[in-house]
Amino acid sequence: MGDQSPKERLGSADTSHVDAAQRNEILSRYREHTARFESVAARRDQSVAEVIPFQPPVQEGGQDPTAREIEVLQLISDGLVNREIGVRLYLSEETVKSHVRHLLAKLQARSRAHAVAVGFRRGLID
Repeated sequence: MGDQSPKERLGSADTSHVDAAQRNEILSRYREHTARFESVAARRDQSVAEVIPFQPPVQEGGQDPTAREIEVLQLISDGLVNREIGVRLYLSEETVKSHVRHLLAKLQARSRAHAVAVGFRRGLID
């Protein structure tokens, strides 16, 4: 019996070969597991209540995009990534990222694709 794993010693709870001591051990482990689960669930419920609600992007004073930002938006709509836009416009990748951030804020867009859609709707790009 010393060479058996705990699972082998307990047997299967679905068979009739489980004695009273084994059933009690299984029930005890089940109760401990349930208590741990309920404790974690209680902490999780508290943290869920503290979730910060979604806030739309901050509008930058209603400003329109600059000519350079519109150039960047046009290149985004052509499928270029920041590095490629930087090469095309002789800008660093960080400068392109900055232009993209400003575009997202000014157009109140959630993503690059959304910014392109807004740009098309407003007639900023073709």
